[in-house]
Amino acid sequence: MGSAQLDRVVSQDMIQLLSHMLADNYVLYVKTQNFHWNIVDSRFYSLHVLFEEQYKDLAEAADELAERIRMIQGKAPATMAEFLKLASLKEPEQSLDGDQMITELMRDNQEIAGKLRACIAKAGEMGDDGTVDLLTARLRKHEKAAWMLQSHL
Repeated sequence: MGSAQLDRVVSQDMIQLLSHMLADNYVLYVKTQNFHWNIVDSRFYSLHVLFEEQYKDLAEAADELAERIRMIQGKAPATMAEFLKLASLKEPEQSLDGDQMITELMRDNQEIAGKLRACIAKAGEMGDDGTVDLLTARLRKHEKAAWMLQSHL
């Protein structure tokens, strides 16, 4: 069943799930960019480069998730207020050292990967193959990001 054929109830459920995924993605994007800008660590260069690669991927992911929401007839959340209301990820409340930054980003990527697995299963049950495909690709990216971060600890 393609996205144009999804019934209204299925679309609304998927719009909700995708909106939460988009919000978590955006919070992680901002956090990763923050750490890219503010890292102070003996591994500055390698972490600066790694964080940049990851926030650029998250920027592309935000666009893909928002476009998927629009494809299934939803309105994508697009303000920081909406993202913060919908997201389960939180911004750090204090300055972090390099290991804390890495650990926080690793955990966030792992949390998103877990949510993606649940969303993939739900989308599959609903017959939304387009969303399954998009989220499966995102799952691989978050698993790899967590692995890359872990390798720096």
